Amino acid sequence: MDNIDLKKIRQEYTQHSLDETKVDRNPYKQFECWFKEAINSLVKEPNAMSLATVDGSGKPHNRIVLLKGFDEDGFTFFTNHASNKGDEIEANPNVAACFFWIELERQVRIEGTAHKLPKQESEAYFKTRPYMSQIGALASNQSEVVPGRDFLDAKFKDLSEKYSEGEVPMPETWGGYKVGPVYFEFWQGRRSRLHDRIVYSKEGSSWSVKRLSP
Repeated sequence: MDNIDLKKIRQEYTQHSLDETKVDRNPYKQFECWFKEAINSLVKEPNAMSLATVDGSGKPHNRIVLLKGFDEDGFTFFTNHASNKGDEIEANPNVAACFFWIELERQVRIEGTAHKLPKQESEAYFKTRPYMSQIGALASNQSEVVPGRDFLDAKFKDLSEKYSEGEVPMPETWGGYKVGPVYFEFWQGRRSRLHDRIVYSKEGSSWSVKRLSP
């Protein structure tokens, strides 16, 4: 870190504003609006979201996953149910997700609970994945220790020779989760660090909308 002064790394956010009187009262529709803007603005990996889970001892863990669908029931991603994140969700389904679109100076935080998708839904999605991604999912016992990269490459090669395109079975432990939100925060960067923060909190079947101080 020689000659790097982190205190001087600073950027003013000036592109947009967010008014609680003008946002959609439905947080899913507000998210859809922002998500479409992220796509149209050519944000790289607009569906990348950090996913925070908590293990049985109360220790938090975080990583990036890819959003693969959303509707008014929640936000969907796919992974290995036997992975560390899968074990953590099994022990404690309360999760938090965050999207950060720096090109738009925006952030969306979501809190809720995760549950497994039915197997048939996971299989339907698995069949749409590129062939090599299907083989990769079959080759990886996610989160397990392996002796080295050569081990994974050899397993990938063997499975590629065993299964042709269109015949790759979905791994038994692989599948989807849907996060059902109870809280949204839409964050818009503003000048002088006086950012806009509009939050939606679930109250029965409806949502309350409030502004938070930055």
